[in-house]
Amino acid sequence: MSTERQASAVQHGSFRLYLGAIVLGTLGIQIQGVAVAWQVFRLTQADTKSAALALGAIGFAEVVPFVAAVLFAGHVADTHNRRRIARLAMAAMTLLGLVLFTQSMVKMETWLQLTLLYTMVTLGGLARSFLTTARQAMIAELLPRELIASGVRWRNTLFELACVLGPGLAGVLLWLGGETVTYGLMLGCFLGSLLATSLLKPTQLLQTRTPEPIFQSLTAGIRFMRSQRVMLGAFTMDLFAVLLGGAVALLPIFAQMLGVGELGFGLLRAATSMGAVLMSIYLIVRPPLERAGPALYGSFAVFGLCIIGFGLSIHLASALGLGLQAAFIFSFLFLLISGAADAVNVIIRQTILQTTVPPEMMGRVSAVTAVFVGCSNELGMAESGLAARLIGTVPSVVLGGLATFGVMGLTAWGFPEIWHLRKVGQEPTK
Repeated sequence: MSTERQASAVQHGSFRLYLGAIVLGTLGIQIQGVAVAWQVFRLTQADTKSAALALGAIGFAEVVPFVAAVLFAGHVADTHNRRRIARLAMAAMTLLGLVLFTQSMVKMETWLQLTLLYTMVTLGGLARSFLTTARQAMIAELLPRELIASGVRWRNTLFELACVLGPGLAGVLLWLGGETVTYGLMLGCFLGSLLATSLLKPTQLLQTRTPEPIFQSLTAGIRFMRSQRVMLGAFTMDLFAVLLGGAVALLPIFAQMLGVGELGFGLLRAATSMGAVLMSIYLIVRPPLERAGPALYGSFAVFGLCIIGFGLSIHLASALGLGLQAAFIFSFLFLLISGAADAVNVIIRQTILQTTVPPEMMGRVSAVTAVFVGCSNELGMAESGLAARLIGTVPSVVLGGLATFGVMGLTAWGFPEIWHLRKVGQEPTK
Protein backbone atom coordinates (compact mmCIF):
# COMPACT_ATOMS: atom_id res chain seq x y z
CA MET A 1 0.00 0.00 0.00
CA SER A 2 2.84 2.37 0.87
CA THR A 3 4.62 1.67 -2.42
CA GLU A 4 1.47 2.49 -4.47
CA ARG A 5 1.09 5.80 -2.68
CA GLN A 6 4.70 6.74 -3.29
CA ALA A 7 4.59 5.71 -6.95
CA SER A 8 1.44 7.73 -7.62
CA ALA A 9 3.20 11.03 -6.88
CA VAL A 10 4.92 10.93 -10.27
CA GLN A 11 1.58 10.44 -12.05
CA HIS A 12 1.01 14.19 -11.71
CA GLY A 13 2.21 15.88 -14.92
CA SER A 14 3.26 19.14 -13.27
CA PHE A 15 5.20 17.26 -10.62
CA ARG A 16 7.11 15.45 -13.38
CA LEU A 17 7.95 18.84 -14.92
CA TYR A 18 9.01 20.01 -11.45
CA LEU A 19 11.32 17.00 -11.14
CA GLY A 20 12.74 17.72 -14.60
CA ALA A 21 13.47 21.32 -13.61
CA ILE A 22 15.12 20.11 -10.38
CA VAL A 23 17.29 17.55 -12.22
CA LEU A 24 18.46 19.92 -14.97
CA GLY A 25 19.01 22.83 -12.59
CA THR A 26 20.95 20.63 -10.16
CA LEU A 27 23.03 19.18 -12.99
CA GLY A 28 23.94 22.72 -14.03
CA ILE A 29 24.78 23.80 -10.48
CA GLN A 30 26.92 20.71 -9.88
CA ILE A 31 28.78 21.09 -13.18
CA GLN A 32 29.36 24.75 -12.39
CA GLY A 33 30.68 23.91 -8.92
CA VAL A 34 33.19 21.40 -10.30
CA ALA A 35 34.29 23.65 -13.17
CA VAL A 36 34.73 26.74 -10.96
CA ALA A 37 36.60 24.76 -8.28
CA TRP A 38 38.95 23.22 -10.82
CA GLN A 39 39.55 26.55 -12.54
CA VAL A 40 40.31 28.26 -9.22
CA PHE A 41 42.62 25.39 -8.26
CA ARG A 42 44.40 25.58 -11.64
CA LEU A 43 44.96 29.31 -11.17
CA THR A 44 46.28 28.99 -7.59
CA GLN A 45 47.88 25.53 -7.39
CA ALA A 46 51.45 26.87 -7.29
CA ASP A 47 51.00 27.25 -3.51
CA THR A 48 49.00 24.41 -1.89
CA LYS A 49 48.08 26.43 1.21
CA SER A 50 46.93 29.39 -0.88
CA ALA A 51 44.98 26.99 -3.09
CA ALA A 52 43.18 25.57 -0.04
CA LEU A 53 42.21 29.07 1.05
CA ALA A 54 41.11 30.01 -2.48
CA LEU A 55 38.95 26.88 -2.74
CA GLY A 56 37.36 27.55 0.65
CA ALA A 57 36.66 31.13 -0.40
CA ILE A 58 34.30 29.81 -3.12
CA GLY A 59 31.93 28.58 -0.42
CA PHE A 60 32.23 31.85 1.49
CA ALA A 61 31.49 33.88 -1.65
CA GLU A 62 28.29 31.87 -2.20
CA VAL A 63 27.01 31.57 1.35
CA VAL A 64 27.19 35.26 2.35
CA PRO A 65 24.64 36.54 -0.21
CA PHE A 66 22.60 33.35 0.13
CA VAL A 67 22.15 33.67 3.89
CA ALA A 68 21.74 37.45 3.69
CA ALA A 69 18.85 37.16 1.22
CA VAL A 70 17.20 33.82 1.94
CA LEU A 71 14.88 34.96 4.75
CA PHE A 72 13.61 37.79 2.57
CA ALA A 73 13.30 35.27 -0.28
CA GLY A 74 11.14 33.08 1.96
CA HIS A 75 8.83 36.00 2.68
CA VAL A 76 8.57 36.70 -1.05
CA ALA A 77 7.79 33.01 -1.74
CA ASP A 78 4.88 33.14 0.71
CA THR A 79 3.41 36.35 -0.69
CA HIS A 80 4.02 36.06 -4.45
CA ASN A 81 3.65 33.53 -7.26
CA ARG A 82 6.25 30.84 -6.53
CA ARG A 83 6.54 29.61 -10.11
CA ARG A 84 7.29 33.14 -11.32
CA ILE A 85 9.94 33.58 -8.62
CA ALA A 86 11.61 30.29 -9.56
CA ARG A 87 11.50 31.22 -13.25
CA LEU A 88 13.13 34.63 -12.67
CA ALA A 89 15.81 33.13 -10.40
CA MET A 90 16.58 30.43 -12.97
CA ALA A 91 16.80 33.07 -15.71
CA ALA A 92 19.35 34.97 -13.58
CA MET A 93 21.41 31.81 -13.09
CA THR A 94 21.30 31.18 -16.84
CA LEU A 95 22.63 34.68 -17.50
CA LEU A 96 25.43 34.19 -14.97
CA GLY A 97 26.21 30.84 -16.60
CA LEU A 98 26.58 32.62 -19.94
CA VAL A 99 29.19 34.93 -18.38
CA LEU A 100 31.12 31.93 -17.00
CA PHE A 101 30.99 30.26 -20.42
CA THR A 102 32.27 33.44 -22.10
CA GLN A 103 35.13 34.08 -19.65
CA SER A 104 36.49 30.58 -20.23
CA MET A 105 37.20 31.55 -23.85
CA VAL A 106 38.90 34.88 -23.08
CA LYS A 107 42.51 35.30 -21.93
CA MET A 108 42.91 37.62 -18.96
CA GLU A 109 45.11 38.24 -15.96
CA THR A 110 44.86 35.66 -13.16
CA TRP A 111 43.65 38.17 -10.57
CA LEU A 112 40.97 39.47 -12.94
CA GLN A 113 39.77 35.97 -13.80
CA LEU A 114 39.58 35.00 -10.12
CA THR A 115 37.67 38.21 -9.35
CA LEU A 116 35.18 37.44 -12.12
CA LEU A 117 34.72 33.84 -10.92
CA TYR A 118 34.07 34.89 -7.32
CA THR A 119 31.68 37.62 -8.50
CA MET A 120 29.63 35.13 -10.54
CA VAL A 121 29.55 32.72 -7.57
CA THR A 122 28.39 35.55 -5.28
CA LEU A 123 25.58 36.62 -7.61
CA GLY A 124 24.68 32.95 -8.11
CA GLY A 125 24.28 32.55 -4.35
CA LEU A 126 21.84 35.47 -4.35
CA ALA A 127 19.79 33.95 -7.18
CA ARG A 128 19.86 30.52 -5.58
CA SER A 129 18.33 31.89 -2.35
CA PHE A 130 15.14 32.77 -4.25
CA LEU A 131 15.22 29.59 -6.36
CA THR A 132 15.63 27.31 -3.33
CA THR A 133 12.80 28.75 -1.23
CA ALA A 134 10.35 29.03 -4.13
CA ARG A 135 10.95 25.47 -5.33
CA GLN A 136 10.84 24.02 -1.84
CA ALA A 137 7.53 25.72 -1.11
CA MET A 138 6.08 24.71 -4.49
CA ILE A 139 5.79 20.98 -3.70
CA ALA A 140 2.59 21.56 -1.70
CA GLU A 141 1.11 23.38 -4.71
CA LEU A 142 1.75 20.45 -7.04
CA LEU A 143 0.70 17.43 -4.94
CA PRO A 144 -2.15 16.55 -2.57
CA ARG A 145 -0.96 16.52 1.02
CA GLU A 146 -1.13 12.73 1.36
CA LEU A 147 1.45 12.37 -1.43
CA ILE A 148 3.92 14.96 -0.17
CA ALA A 149 6.11 12.42 1.69
CA SER A 150 6.31 10.35 -1.49
CA GLY A 151 7.12 13.48 -3.49
CA VAL A 152 9.94 14.36 -1.10
CA ARG A 153 11.50 10.92 -1.64
CA TRP A 154 11.24 11.20 -5.42
CA ARG A 155 12.63 14.72 -5.37
CA ASN A 156 15.51 13.76 -3.12
CA THR A 157 16.37 10.66 -5.17
CA LEU A 158 16.43 12.51 -8.48
CA PHE A 159 18.22 15.47 -6.90
CA GLU A 160 20.96 13.15 -5.65
CA LEU A 161 21.07 11.37 -9.01
CA ALA A 162 21.75 14.73 -10.64
CA CYS A 163 24.43 15.33 -8.01
CA VAL A 164 26.06 12.07 -9.13
CA LEU A 165 25.86 12.71 -12.85
CA GLY A 166 26.85 16.40 -12.64
CA PRO A 167 30.34 16.06 -11.13
CA GLY A 168 31.07 12.90 -13.15
CA LEU A 169 30.11 14.62 -16.42
CA ALA A 170 32.06 17.72 -15.43
CA GLY A 171 35.15 15.63 -14.65
CA VAL A 172 34.98 13.82 -18.00
CA LEU A 173 34.42 17.06 -19.93
CA LEU A 174 37.25 18.86 -18.11
CA TRP A 175 39.48 15.92 -18.97
CA LEU A 176 38.41 15.67 -22.64
CA GLY A 177 37.33 19.16 -23.67
CA GLY A 178 38.45 21.65 -21.05
CA GLU A 179 36.60 24.36 -19.18
CA THR A 180 34.75 25.92 -22.11
CA VAL A 181 32.99 22.67 -23.07
CA THR A 182 32.13 22.04 -19.41
CA TYR A 183 30.60 25.49 -18.95
CA GLY A 184 28.72 24.96 -22.23
CA LEU A 185 26.96 21.88 -20.85
CA MET A 186 26.18 23.78 -17.65
CA LEU A 187 24.55 26.54 -19.70
CA GLY A 188 22.45 24.01 -21.62
CA CYS A 189 21.21 22.48 -18.36
CA PHE A 190 20.20 25.89 -17.02
CA LEU A 191 18.26 26.65 -20.21
CA GLY A 192 16.42 23.31 -19.96
CA SER A 193 15.56 23.92 -16.31
CA LEU A 194 14.29 27.39 -17.17
CA LEU A 195 12.00 25.93 -19.85
CA ALA A 196 10.62 23.21 -17.53
CA THR A 197 9.99 25.77 -14.77
CA SER A 198 8.14 28.03 -17.22
CA LEU A 199 5.83 25.16 -18.21
CA LEU A 200 4.82 24.30 -14.62
CA LYS A 201 1.12 24.59 -13.78
CA PRO A 202 0.47 24.36 -10.02
CA THR A 203 -2.93 22.89 -9.11
CA GLN A 204 -3.38 25.36 -6.26
CA LEU A 205 -1.77 28.57 -5.01
CA LEU A 206 -0.98 28.58 -1.31
CA GLN A 207 0.44 32.05 -0.69
CA THR A 208 -0.54 33.89 2.46
CA ARG A 209 -4.00 35.36 1.95
CA THR A 210 -3.36 38.46 4.08
CA PRO A 211 0.32 39.41 3.72
CA GLU A 212 1.96 40.70 6.88
CA PRO A 213 4.70 43.35 7.10
CA ILE A 214 7.99 41.70 6.15
CA PHE A 215 9.61 41.69 9.61
CA GLN A 216 6.45 40.37 11.22
CA SER A 217 6.26 37.71 8.50
CA LEU A 218 9.87 36.63 8.99
CA THR A 219 9.45 36.57 12.75
CA ALA A 220 6.47 34.25 12.36
CA GLY A 221 8.56 31.82 10.30
CA ILE A 222 11.41 31.83 12.82
CA ARG A 223 8.97 31.48 15.75
CA PHE A 224 7.32 28.48 14.11
CA MET A 225 10.70 26.83 13.50
CA ARG A 226 11.69 27.34 17.14
CA SER A 227 8.42 25.79 18.30
CA GLN A 228 9.14 22.54 16.41
CA ARG A 229 11.91 21.12 18.57
CA VAL A 230 12.41 17.87 16.65
CA MET A 231 12.79 19.74 13.36
CA LEU A 232 14.99 22.43 14.92
CA GLY A 233 17.24 19.85 16.58
CA ALA A 234 17.61 17.76 13.43
CA PHE A 235 18.56 20.76 11.29
CA THR A 236 20.91 22.08 13.99
CA MET A 237 22.74 18.74 14.17
CA ASP A 238 23.12 18.70 10.40
CA LEU A 239 24.34 22.30 10.39
CA PHE A 240 27.28 21.72 12.70
CA ALA A 241 28.12 18.17 11.59
CA VAL A 242 28.46 19.16 7.92
CA LEU A 243 29.98 22.55 8.76
CA LEU A 244 32.81 20.89 10.68
CA GLY A 245 32.97 17.54 8.88
CA GLY A 246 32.62 18.49 5.21
CA ALA A 247 35.56 17.95 2.87
CA VAL A 248 34.14 18.94 -0.53
CA ALA A 249 36.18 22.13 -0.86
CA LEU A 250 39.46 20.22 -0.50
CA LEU A 251 38.74 17.53 -3.11
CA PRO A 252 40.89 19.16 -5.83
CA ILE A 253 43.85 18.97 -3.44
CA PHE A 254 43.11 15.34 -2.58
CA ALA A 255 42.81 14.58 -6.31
CA GLN A 256 46.29 16.01 -6.78
CA MET A 257 47.63 14.06 -3.78
CA LEU A 258 46.11 10.87 -5.22
CA GLY A 259 47.45 11.64 -8.71
CA VAL A 260 44.05 11.30 -10.43
CA GLY A 261 43.60 14.70 -12.13
CA GLU A 262 40.33 16.17 -13.43
CA LEU A 263 38.57 12.85 -14.01
CA GLY A 264 39.39 11.55 -10.53
CA PHE A 265 38.28 14.86 -9.03
CA GLY A 266 34.92 14.55 -10.78
CA LEU A 267 34.50 10.98 -9.51
CA LEU A 268 35.32 12.01 -5.94
CA ARG A 269 32.79 14.86 -6.17
CA ALA A 270 30.19 12.38 -7.46
CA ALA A 271 30.88 9.68 -4.85
CA THR A 272 28.79 11.13 -1.99
CA SER A 273 25.80 11.70 -4.24
CA MET A 274 26.15 8.21 -5.73
CA GLY A 275 25.81 6.78 -2.24
CA ALA A 276 22.87 9.09 -1.58
CA VAL A 277 21.11 7.89 -4.73
CA LEU A 278 21.49 4.23 -3.76
CA MET A 279 20.16 4.91 -0.27
CA SER A 280 17.32 7.09 -1.55
CA ILE A 281 16.17 4.36 -3.95
CA TYR A 282 16.23 1.88 -1.08
CA LEU A 283 14.18 4.23 1.08
CA ILE A 284 11.61 4.68 -1.70
CA VAL A 285 10.85 0.94 -1.96
CA ARG A 286 11.01 0.07 1.74
CA PRO A 287 8.32 0.91 4.33
CA PRO A 288 8.70 4.16 6.32
CA LEU A 289 11.33 4.10 9.08
CA GLU A 290 9.82 2.88 12.33
CA ARG A 291 12.60 4.35 14.52
CA ALA A 292 13.51 7.58 12.75
CA GLY A 293 15.28 9.12 15.78
CA PRO A 294 17.90 6.36 16.24
CA ALA A 295 18.24 6.16 12.44
CA LEU A 296 19.07 9.87 12.37
CA TYR A 297 21.81 9.52 14.98
CA GLY A 298 23.14 6.37 13.29
CA SER A 299 23.42 8.16 9.97
CA PHE A 300 25.47 10.96 11.51
CA ALA A 301 27.77 8.46 13.25
CA VAL A 302 28.46 6.65 9.97
CA PHE A 303 29.01 10.01 8.26
CA GLY A 304 31.62 11.04 10.84
CA LEU A 305 33.48 7.72 10.64
CA CYS A 306 33.59 7.90 6.85
CA ILE A 307 34.98 11.45 6.86
CA ILE A 308 37.75 10.30 9.19
CA GLY A 309 38.41 7.30 6.94
CA PHE A 310 38.50 9.51 3.85
CA GLY A 311 41.06 11.81 5.42
CA LEU A 312 43.27 8.84 6.33
CA SER A 313 42.84 6.91 3.05
CA ILE A 314 46.39 7.48 1.82
CA HIS A 315 47.83 6.51 5.21
CA LEU A 316 45.59 3.43 5.32
CA ALA A 317 46.73 2.29 1.87
CA SER A 318 50.35 2.88 2.83
CA ALA A 319 49.97 0.90 6.06
CA LEU A 320 48.59 -2.03 4.03
CA GLY A 321 51.50 -1.83 1.60
CA LEU A 322 49.28 -0.52 -1.21
CA GLY A 323 49.72 2.38 -3.61
CA LEU A 324 47.80 5.48 -4.60
CA GLN A 325 45.32 3.53 -6.73
CA ALA A 326 44.14 1.68 -3.64
CA ALA A 327 44.07 4.96 -1.72
CA PHE A 328 41.80 6.43 -4.40
CA ILE A 329 39.46 3.42 -4.13
CA PHE A 330 39.38 3.77 -0.33
CA SER A 331 38.67 7.52 -0.67
CA PHE A 332 35.85 6.89 -3.16
CA LEU A 333 34.25 4.19 -0.97
CA PHE A 334 34.38 6.29 2.20
CA LEU A 335 32.76 9.20 0.38
CA LEU A 336 30.16 6.86 -1.16
CA ILE A 337 29.12 5.50 2.25
CA SER A 338 29.10 8.98 3.79
CA GLY A 339 26.66 10.06 1.06
CA ALA A 340 24.40 7.08 1.78
CA ALA A 341 24.38 7.99 5.47
CA ASP A 342 23.67 11.63 4.69
CA ALA A 343 20.67 10.65 2.52
CA VAL A 344 18.98 9.07 5.54
CA ASN A 345 19.08 12.25 7.58
CA VAL A 346 18.19 14.43 4.56
CA ILE A 347 15.01 12.45 3.85
CA ILE A 348 14.02 12.38 7.53
CA ARG A 349 14.53 16.14 7.87
CA GLN A 350 12.77 17.04 4.63
CA THR A 351 9.79 14.79 5.39
CA ILE A 352 9.43 16.37 8.84
CA LEU A 353 9.55 19.78 7.16
CA GLN A 354 7.00 19.03 4.44
CA THR A 355 4.50 17.26 6.73
CA THR A 356 4.76 19.65 9.68
CA VAL A 357 4.73 23.13 8.18
CA PRO A 358 1.42 24.72 7.03
CA PRO A 359 1.62 25.24 3.23
CA GLU A 360 1.07 28.99 3.48
CA MET A 361 4.18 29.27 5.72
CA MET A 362 6.36 26.91 3.70
CA GLY A 363 8.39 29.66 2.01
CA ARG A 364 9.40 31.34 5.27
CA VAL A 365 10.16 28.13 7.16
CA SER A 366 12.02 26.73 4.14
CA ALA A 367 14.07 29.92 4.17
CA VAL A 368 15.00 29.36 7.80
CA THR A 369 16.03 25.76 7.09
CA ALA A 370 17.91 26.96 4.00
CA VAL A 371 20.05 29.10 6.31
CA PHE A 372 20.97 25.92 8.18
CA VAL A 373 21.72 23.99 4.98
CA GLY A 374 23.53 26.87 3.29
CA CYS A 375 25.71 27.52 6.31
CA SER A 376 26.54 23.83 6.67
CA ASN A 377 27.50 23.33 3.01
CA GLU A 378 28.98 26.57 1.67
CA LEU A 379 30.26 27.95 4.99
CA GLY A 380 31.64 24.46 5.63
CA MET A 381 33.69 24.86 2.45
CA ALA A 382 35.13 28.10 3.80
CA GLU A 383 35.85 26.46 7.16
CA SER A 384 37.59 23.53 5.42
CA GLY A 385 39.80 25.87 3.39
CA LEU A 386 40.76 27.93 6.44
CA ALA A 387 41.42 24.86 8.61
CA ALA A 388 43.56 23.29 5.87
CA ARG A 389 45.51 26.53 5.58
CA LEU A 390 46.18 26.57 9.33
CA ILE A 391 46.77 22.90 10.28
CA GLY A 392 47.12 21.04 6.99
CA THR A 393 44.73 19.26 4.64
CA VAL A 394 44.60 15.78 6.21
CA PRO A 395 44.45 16.89 9.88
CA SER A 396 41.63 19.33 9.12
CA VAL A 397 39.49 16.58 7.58
CA VAL A 398 40.15 14.06 10.36
CA LEU A 399 39.41 16.58 13.12
CA GLY A 400 36.23 17.58 11.29
CA GLY A 401 35.05 13.96 11.28
CA LEU A 402 35.78 13.64 15.01
CA ALA A 403 33.86 16.85 15.67
CA THR A 404 30.71 15.19 14.27
CA PHE A 405 30.53 12.99 17.38
CA GLY A 406 30.79 16.01 19.65
CA VAL A 407 27.92 17.62 17.75
CA MET A 408 25.81 14.46 18.19
CA GLY A 409 26.44 14.48 21.93
CA LEU A 410 25.47 18.13 22.32
CA THR A 411 22.31 17.59 20.24
CA ALA A 412 21.28 14.57 22.32
CA TRP A 413 21.68 16.73 25.43
CA GLY A 414 19.87 19.78 24.04
CA PHE A 415 17.12 17.99 22.06
CA PRO A 416 16.33 14.66 23.75
CA GLU A 417 13.03 14.47 21.83
CA ILE A 418 14.86 13.47 18.65
CA TRP A 419 15.85 10.06 19.99
CA HIS A 420 12.19 9.21 20.68
CA LEU A 421 11.01 10.08 17.16
CA ARG A 422 9.38 7.03 15.57
CA LYS A 423 7.70 7.34 12.15
CA VAL A 424 8.72 10.49 10.35
CA GLY A 425 6.16 13.25 10.70
CA GLN A 426 4.72 11.90 13.99
CA GLU A 427 5.23 13.44 17.38
CA PRO A 428 7.85 11.69 19.55
CA THR A 429 6.63 9.42 22.32
CA LYS A 430 7.96 10.07 25.74
